Amino acid sequence: MKIFTYITLLCLLGACISQQESLEEDYSAYVNPFIGTDFTGNTYPGAQAPFGMVQLSPDNGLPGWNRISGYFYPDSTIAGFSHTHLSGTGAGDLYDISFMPVTLPYKEAEPPLGIYSKFSHKDETASAGYYKVLLRDYNIKVELTATERCGIQRYTFPEADAAIFLNLKKAMNWDATSDSYIEIVDSVTIQGYRFSEGWARNQRVYFRTRFSKAFNQIKIDTTTIVKDNKRIGTAYIARFDFKTKKKEQILLSTAISSVSMKGAAKNLQIEVPENDFDKYLNITRSKWNKQLSKVEIKTNYPKDRTIFYTALYHSMLAPTIYSDVDGGYYGPDKKMHHSGGWTNYTTFSLWDTYRAAHPLFTYTAPERVNDMIKSFIAFYQQNGRLPVWNLYGSETDMMIGYHAVPVIVDAYLKDIGDFDKEEALKACMVTSNYDEYRGIGAYKKTGYVPYDIKDEYNADNWSLSKTLEYAFDDYCIAKMADKMGKRRIADEYYKRSENYKNLYNPMTSFMQPRDSKGIFIKDFNPDKYTPHITESNGWQYFWSVQHDIKGLINLVGGKIRFAQKLDSMFTYHPNNKDELPIFSTGMIGQYVHGNEPSHHVIYLFNSVDQPYKTQKYIAEVMNKLYDDTPGGICGNEDCGQMSAWYVFSAIGFYPVNPVSGQYEIGTPLFSEVKLHLENGKTFTVLAPAVSKENIYIQSVKIDKKSYNRSYITHQQIMSGSTVEFEMGNKPAQAWYP
Repeated sequence: MKIFTYITLLCLLGACISQQESLEEDYSAYVNPFIGTDFTGNTYPGAQAPFGMVQLSPDNGLPGWNRISGYFYPDSTIAGFSHTHLSGTGAGDLYDISFMPVTLPYKEAEPPLGIYSKFSHKDETASAGYYKVLLRDYNIKVELTATERCGIQRYTFPEADAAIFLNLKKAMNWDATSDSYIEIVDSVTIQGYRFSEGWARNQRVYFRTRFSKAFNQIKIDTTTIVKDNKRIGTAYIARFDFKTKKKEQILLSTAISSVSMKGAAKNLQIEVPENDFDKYLNITRSKWNKQLSKVEIKTNYPKDRTIFYTALYHSMLAPTIYSDVDGGYYGPDKKMHHSGGWTNYTTFSLWDTYRAAHPLFTYTAPERVNDMIKSFIAFYQQNGRLPVWNLYGSETDMMIGYHAVPVIVDAYLKDIGDFDKEEALKACMVTSNYDEYRGIGAYKKTGYVPYDIKDEYNADNWSLSKTLEYAFDDYCIAKMADKMGKRRIADEYYKRSENYKNLYNPMTSFMQPRDSKGIFIKDFNPDKYTPHITESNGWQYFWSVQHDIKGLINLVGGKIRFAQKLDSMFTYHPNNKDELPIFSTGMIGQYVHGNEPSHHVIYLFNSVDQPYKTQKYIAEVMNKLYDDTPGGICGNEDCGQMSAWYVFSAIGFYPVNPVSGQYEIGTPLFSEVKLHLENGKTFTVLAPAVSKENIYIQSVKIDKKSYNRSYITHQQIMSGSTVEFEMGNKPAQAWYP
């Protein structure tokens, strides 16, 4: 009896230790923020809290496409650590509030580089919420971490005459300082602002910085900013001098705000009241671990674990928090607002992220989804229409569609949040009827956007793509109205959602631009990249009818013809002499994984009863086009969409139609995945025999019962079902009728 009790106690103790180890697993350590900093990913390696307002990261100091996020892995210089960055958007903006520590005499090059230091990747480390580098020219170790609204920097100096520069004049790429200001609050505190013009128009960033050591001397230089021969503002550069001992550390804690210096001061007081780098690093790591642990995987491939958790991490860098701790934010109407109990968000790359990133948030961050939609509604109330691509209280009008709509509708259909549904539907409808915006009036009148019309928003043309994107968004509005019992509205928008058919030319079997007289454009070549199609060609945009794949199949002439066209999509390779645009990366035939319009196409073989082809190509993309190296993302990260595709696909399914509540089955990457849901339940995917060779699904069970559908549902996920895939190394026929 005593032996039994002793053994039992040991087992119980072991179970407790095992459980504790599981709870304390450091998922943040699996994240490699350098993935995507080379090739075309355009990510940054610096420190950020989940969805944080602050993205504190090193800047190489030189402009150019490759340095659009401020940092390019092949570079060897660092010229500052700034507090705002964009994750893989291809837009060169932000880089606000840039600090640079040095020892005297410091190194300075001709503009645009300015004050800089050399560095080596051997002296560089990063994980979720943390970044470290050695500035070799000064022997200064720099460490970065961040809370939601504050960046914390820890500089470890040698014995030296040292200085820290704050350069509010410095700007890169699309960004230009329009005005700035620095004032000394006390011996360790400064505050000010930087206003700029760029992609984010009339951007305002206020800041407050607290040093952990009093500065010995301060020097402030100002220069006049002139535009069109008129003075528009002042550029400030400050230098703070110190005498440092060997290994002496100085902390800089900086809060930012879109509202005021007072707002920044309050953010600093609430979020970072102490000079304790490790404390805030641990808090941020804990927040990342909470987010990352929502998806628990088992794999025999450590590389795949790194890629997966880095993708999950990248998916939660944007949208970004925009309101202060007291709810204040600067609106698109150029007025100050208060959110009133919810958090306002910005940085919505909706043409990209409506496809997978936002559907992923409904499982990994549903409470934030509610606030994001409230942010959309507030933006509509202050700007007259829903956002297209809003950034820092400004509408950039980048890309096309009104894709706040599917994000709203997906949340509504999934019963997420307490946002005002009536106001949300009104916002969707008003935006969809903004007739003077990008051909919407003509789209409603003729059933498509003619390629020969122009308006003030229509400089890019993109008429074919706009028609297809509007049709999808209209379908989403119809679905919302339908559920709300508004039959007349639903019927109107269901009819509008069929407008994609008006661009199908049966003579070419492609979607084709038409003019205002209804005539298809002559000499149309689906291989060519033209002004009528957004960042794609006729092959790639043909499939952008996510809401009505059956209708698209019928247009083509049935499943056999559709399957042949799909095969051609993946086997018809560009000619070696073809000049491909910068966004055509990660290509398999005409399929372009590096750009979003292709992302759902790989799953369409399910619709013609050939799921093994979906499985084959998905495995190829996951294993060849994603890597754990700096060049490991084959296209612009686009605020998480490239990574969200990987997260969904690695689990084993994908939202081809993001508002359908259905997820097309692909092929799982891991032997076990557990998705821990907000309702306390766990959705499980099992594929015990999966391997790099065993990529083909032989059969499917859900909750131990044979399953005969090509998709799983939102309800099955939320109920905590268990999906089990029998895997093999040879293609199998469809397991569904």
